[in-house]
Amino acid sequence: MIAAYAPATVSNVACGFDVLGFALDEPGDVVLVEPACEPGVRIAGITGDQGRLTRDPRRNTASAAVAALLDHLQTRTGVSLTLHKGLPLESGIGSSGASAVAAVVAANELLGRPAGADVLLACAMAGEEAGCGAAHPDNVAPALHGGFVLARQIAPPDVVRLPVPDGLACALLHPHLSVNTGMARALLGETVPLRDAVRQWGNLGALVAALFTSDRALLARSLEDVIVEPRRAPLVPGFFAVKAAALAAGALGCSLSGSGPSMFALTSTLDDARAAGEAMQRRFAEHSDAGADLYVSLVGRAGARLVTAA
Repeated sequence: MIAAYAPATVSNVACGFDVLGFALDEPGDVVLVEPACEPGVRIAGITGDQGRLTRDPRRNTASAAVAALLDHLQTRTGVSLTLHKGLPLESGIGSSGASAVAAVVAANELLGRPAGADVLLACAMAGEEAGCGAAHPDNVAPALHGGFVLARQIAPPDVVRLPVPDGLACALLHPHLSVNTGMARALLGETVPLRDAVRQWGNLGALVAALFTSDRALLARSLEDVIVEPRRAPLVPGFFAVKAAALAAGALGCSLSGSGPSMFALTSTLDDARAAGEAMQRRFAEHSDAGADLYVSLVGRAGARLVTAA
């Protein structure tokens, strides 16, 4: 039996809609794989999902990703999966991507490590497409590689790994709400005013430069989203008040994680992340009785990795 862990991820990162993402150290998902007698992929069990995830191996992101790997390798090996969900569903922190990545990393190890990182990324994306209807590398790429990742293109996947300034940390607030990704994407429409596009391009380029130069001040100025955030903010009660609380507590920037409802705040230190996260949690409680979980972590450099099976 082989077990692999893949972490939560923050995608979009304010100004980088569909192209930028980063990994946390924790929380994350664990997938266990072991040989099966029958060819193909089966799901032996899932924990932590409250019975919500499909056990159909063609539609579950983890099993579909492993099936894509077996197809690529042209093998009829049988594989059995057990998923341990540490990430909430429909949370905006890469839950489906983490399962897909952990599954292909564990399966690849079980098979003798025949596939490289590029193949694992493509297979994880295929798993996400089967399970969620769309394949985007801005969650699966940082879950696989760790750190910050720029997804230049989807097909074929072309991802650029970016440096992580020392000490950079994240507070991640997960309200106990669900946001459907398809509905959140429909809010965006099909057109963007040129002035907004130009401002967003400038912010994205500056953010990448800030990562390479470890320029915290430039990073803070760049964490501005003039296109997506204004349209999706109403999905989270008290969004702008929570964001203001994070900034007042010392965060470099704050925005939605993925399509929400989770919100992230980037900070210069882990202590700052704790302070910002606690301020966000308090302020959210003033606007909603839904409750919210808080995760505090360094920006994760490791990405997916093998772990000891429980």
